[in-house]
Amino acid sequence: MPRVPVPPDVTEFLSRPNPAVIATLRPDGSPHTVPTWYDWEDGRVLVNMEASRLRLSFLRKDPRAALTALDEQSWYRHVSLIGSVVSIKDDTDLTDIDRLAVRYTGKPFGRRDAKRVTAWLEPERWHGWSDAAPWP
Repeated sequence: MPRVPVPPDVTEFLSRPNPAVIATLRPDGSPHTVPTWYDWEDGRVLVNMEASRLRLSFLRKDPRAALTALDEQSWYRHVSLIGSVVSIKDDTDLTDIDRLAVRYTGKPFGRRDAKRVTAWLEPERWHGWSDAAPWP
């Protein structure tokens, strides 16, 4: 499994609003996965969630996480990033969720009444598939 940084073509792929799934670890060590919006910036992954989400409590206890981004046209083309969340902060003005919502839907996030939290995932390793073969 290659170490980061990822090559330019992977950066280009991650820069798109791909469908994605994030994995965190439950207290018993079992995985917890959910679909998520993400953004890729300077070799790190931005995610945002309601403060009440289970994944947030899991990340606060164990920051290890992984994110898999899938090509919308062919799920055989995907990239997985494995690392740790290095920052968790309140998104009090909803800037980060709006950033993600605009990226995926073209408009700011509609629900304005829930407390939101931003996390930054810093990958250490990655792997991917493209055209039914390991990503070059």
